[in-house]
Amino acid sequence: MSSTTSTTTTSTVEPVTPVEAVRLADPYPYYARLVAERPFAFDEALGAWVAADAAAVRAVLGSGALRVRPVAEPVPAGVAGTAAGEVFGELVRMTDGAAAVRLKGVVAEALARADLGHAGELAARFTREVLAEGGEVPYEELMFGVPARVVAALSGLTDGADREAARAIADFVRCIPATATPADHRAAARAATRLRELLAPPLTSAPPAPLPHATPAAGAAPRSPYRAGRANGLLRELVAAAERSGWAHPGPLLSNAIGFLSQTYDATAGLIGNTLVALARGAGTPDTGALVREVVRYDAPVQNTRRFAAEPFTHAGSTVEPGQQLLVLLAGANRDPAVNPDPHVLSTERVNPLVFTFGAGAHLCPGGELATVLATAVVTELRRAGWSTTATPAYRPLANARIPLL
Repeated sequence: MSSTTSTTTTSTVEPVTPVEAVRLADPYPYYARLVAERPFAFDEALGAWVAADAAAVRAVLGSGALRVRPVAEPVPAGVAGTAAGEVFGELVRMTDGAAAVRLKGVVAEALARADLGHAGELAARFTREVLAEGGEVPYEELMFGVPARVVAALSGLTDGADREAARAIADFVRCIPATATPADHRAAARAATRLRELLAPPLTSAPPAPLPHATPAAGAAPRSPYRAGRANGLLRELVAAAERSGWAHPGPLLSNAIGFLSQTYDATAGLIGNTLVALARGAGTPDTGALVREVVRYDAPVQNTRRFAAEPFTHAGSTVEPGQQLLVLLAGANRDPAVNPDPHVLSTERVNPLVFTFGAGAHLCPGGELATVLATAVVTELRRAGWSTTATPAYRPLANARIPLL
């Protein structure tokens, strides 16, 4: 069966910039006007170029002239010289250059070998545990805590360490927005220190990966799902991928083990929340997985990202000069009719839609599939439990992540 829903609501507030649009009830008419009328233009109010349509977004994300961080500030000034700054500066999604590309391959290979079936089982189990506590549905814990606990468990953190890691990553990601306060920076530094302490032992003790299709030795004890992180989890795959590539620097591996937690944090929370909103607004498909995959495009949890010009960049006759920044409107490109027919219709039967939510090119997020699996598991359990929520929520005051307050 399919779910097909048209967008009929309109925003009552006209945003001044695309950043303000992220938190509107319906930013998509505004995005559509940008795609049609200003697909690549300088926004005076924002002080940045805006790439809105699919052609511009694809060109920006594929350009070697642009960086993911300002050239003069590779790490946010507030955490420079702290544990949070050290971790931030080694995350593959926050760095450029040949070494970053090589390490990105290691990280992507490890995530590609993640046991997604087991991840989904853990997410479903943790969701049922949370719901069994009774009372009002704790959407905050389900959207943020459960996915973070799953990634922590896949990384070998169990017996309460998974919950501690989930709390710590919530503090660490506070240093990423430009609006972060000194208190946020201090919390992130403490969190980074603790996450290193939690993840270093399973990372350094991870056993070698078995050969493909290897079978356990006769009489071997069965593996508990909650110990799978140490037995065949993400950190062991990360070590194995590093060994295969000849990567010999443990520090960046540890930072990107923390990155496994951070890169799926807001995106997964937004994907869960936006899928629940779609259901409340009439997307009645029984196929939760198909709905989640369409929501990735239709109501993107990550609405935009930024790039910074290190060299001149030219697109559609306009040139971005070194030092200028660009806002890359991923959510606008997702709804560009030039690449996705009937883009404002939510349809679970789309075939090979072009989706920019998780990036593209060298900075394509390798955790996109994991986020989709986790969101599907959480929403499936909520539907089975007979959840309910408002169809017109407010949204968190964030610059790039679209996360409803349920």
